[in-house]
Amino acid sequence: MGDEAKRKKDKNKDDRVTLKKEIGLLSACAIIIGNIIGSGIFVSPKGVLEHAGSVGLSLIVWVCGGGICVLGSMCYAELGVTIPKSGGDYSYVTEIFGGLVGFLLLWSAVLIMYPTTLAVIALTFANYVLQPAFQNCLPPYTATRLLATICVLFLTWVNCSSVRWATRIQDVFTVGKLLALGLIILVGLVQIGRGYYDALMPSVAFEFSQEPSVGQIALAFLQASFAYSGWNFLNYVTEEVVEPRKNLPRAIYISIPLVTLVYTMTNIAYFSSMTPEELLASNAVAVTFGEKLLGMFSWVMPISVALSTFGGINGYLFTSSRLCFSGAREGHLPYLLAMIHLKNCTPIPALLVCCFATIVILCIGETHNLINYVSFINYLSYGVTIAGLLYLRKKKPDLVRPIKVNLLIPVAYMVFWVVLLCFSLYSEPVVCGLGMVIMLTGVPVYFVGVWWKNKPTWIYRFTEKLNYMGQKTCYVMFPQEDPAEAELLTSSKSRD
Repeated sequence: MGDEAKRKKDKNKDDRVTLKKEIGLLSACAIIIGNIIGSGIFVSPKGVLEHAGSVGLSLIVWVCGGGICVLGSMCYAELGVTIPKSGGDYSYVTEIFGGLVGFLLLWSAVLIMYPTTLAVIALTFANYVLQPAFQNCLPPYTATRLLATICVLFLTWVNCSSVRWATRIQDVFTVGKLLALGLIILVGLVQIGRGYYDALMPSVAFEFSQEPSVGQIALAFLQASFAYSGWNFLNYVTEEVVEPRKNLPRAIYISIPLVTLVYTMTNIAYFSSMTPEELLASNAVAVTFGEKLLGMFSWVMPISVALSTFGGINGYLFTSSRLCFSGAREGHLPYLLAMIHLKNCTPIPALLVCCFATIVILCIGETHNLINYVSFINYLSYGVTIAGLLYLRKKKPDLVRPIKVNLLIPVAYMVFWVVLLCFSLYSEPVVCGLGMVIMLTGVPVYFVGVWWKNKPTWIYRFTEKLNYMGQKTCYVMFPQEDPAEAELLTSSKSRD
C-alpha cells in the first residue's frame, strides 16, 4: 500500500498543470545571448557612430556598454535569487516599491517597449530576407510588413505549442547567430592581417566628424543599449529555470562578457572594410560588408542576419509573454493572461497578446526611429529596479541573499544611469518626454483597473464572461503551485 500511494503521489505531481522547469544552463545562456543578439548589432552601429562622431569613440561606447550590462546583470543576479519570481524588473519593483510603480513598468513594457522591439527585429528579419531579391533598391513596404507578420505569427504558434520547441529553436539559432558574427569577425581579422586597418589607427580613429558633446555621447550609449537590450531577460523566466540559484548567475556571468567581446570585434571588423562614411550611408551594414568582401558568397550575409533576427524574435516572444503572465498573476492585467494550456503548459493568452501588440506596431509604420525612445524606457526601468536593490538592502538587511554583490556595483550603475538619463533628456527632450508621458498614462489606468475594488457588478460579470470565453477558446486554466517551490519560499521568508 505504501508503494502504491507513493506511485499515485508521483503521478499526481507529474500531472500537475504548472510552468515546467526545462531551462538548463545551456538554454539559459542561449536565452540571454539569443535575446541580446537580435537586430541591434546590424542596426545600431550606424547610430552609435553617428552620435559618437569618430570610430575610436564608438568602439569605446561598445566596450563600456557591455561593461555597464555586466554591472547591471550582477545586480539582477542578486535580485533573481532573492526574489525567485518570473517577471524580472516588474516582479522585483512590485515586491519592493508596491503595485503602482510595478504597474507603470508593466504598462510601458506591454504597451510600447517590447512590441516595438519585436517589430524592429521582425522588420530587420524581413528586410534582410528580401534584400537579395531587391539588390538595387529597398524591399517594398507591404512585402516587408507581410513577411514580418508571418514570422511573428509562426513563432507565436511554436511558443504556444511547446516550451521545449521554443527553447530548442533558441539554442539552435543562438549558435547560428554566433557563427554569423564569427564569420564577420574572421573576415575582418583577415582584412586587418592584410593591412587594411587605416580607420582603426589611433591618429585616424579619433578624428571627429563633429565636436563631441556629453549629450551626443549619451545618445550613442542609448543606441548601443538597444543592441545590448535583453541581458536581463532570463530573470523573466526564473520559475522555469532548473536550479535558478546556481544557473541564473552562471548564465549571466558566461553570456554578457561573451556578447561584449563579440560585439566589439564585429564593429572592428566593420571598420576594417568600410570607411565611416560608407557605414553611415548603409541601410544594411552586414550586407554592405558582405558585398565588399565576400564576392559571389555575399548572399551568406543576409541569410545569416535573417537567422539571427529569427532567433531574436523567438526569444523576445518567449520572455515578454512571461511578463504578461506575471502581471496577470499579480492582478495587474486580466486574469486570463495568467492561465496556461492544460496539456502544453504554455501561457497561450499572454503569447497571443504579445503577438497582437507587435502586429499593431508593424501596421502603424516605420519603427526604426523609435530606438532612442525604446532605449530610454529600458534604461528607466533598469535604474528603478537597481534602486530597488539598494532600498531592499536598507529596508531588509537580514533577508536571505544567496548572492550578495558588493555595494559599489549598484552604486556605480546608478551613477552612470543618472548621468545618461539627464543628458538624454537634455539632448532629446521630446523623445524622452514622450516616453515619460506614456509611462504616466498608466497612473489613471492603475487606479481604475487595479486600485478600485468596489466596481459595479456588471463590470465583474462582463470580465468573468470574457475570461470564461477565453478559457474555452484557448483551453487554459490557472497553473497550480509547485509545493516544493512554495516550501522553499516559505522557509526563506521565515528566516527573514
